[in-house]
Amino acid sequence: MTDEMDGGNGAIRRGLSDLVWSTVVPQLVGLAFCGVVALVAWPFGCLPDPRYIALMTALFAAKPAGELYREGPPRRLGAVAALFALMTVALLVAATADWAFPAGADRALGFLAGFLVGTPVGAAVLAWFYNRANVA
Repeated sequence: MTDEMDGGNGAIRRGLSDLVWSTVVPQLVGLAFCGVVALVAWPFGCLPDPRYIALMTALFAAKPAGELYREGPPRRLGAVAALFALMTVALLVAATADWAFPAGADRALGFLAGFLVGTPVGAAVLAWFYNRANVA
């Protein structure tokens, strides 16, 4: 069990793996939702944009990180580091995917893949900053 009681304010601290899994599962739900939307829209000749898919998965996956951010006093440095980690990983994966699969580059599939990989990394960075601040 990775949940621990914090001695200072009684809040429950969540481990990195719990937050990552609680981010990945809603992302998969968001992808399933976008898949259903694509299946409904496909006969009409309309497919969702990958940026729409990234936005929908972010909306589904943002709840655990938002709850962690609201548990304690604002951790602006942790939130900035989490966003920086998310964007860094997303750009690295997007550049690699666009280089490896140039046919998908014009549909922004590299951006989608990078965003899907970067979101749990950003959540883990936020949890690390939050837990480190609670221990100190």
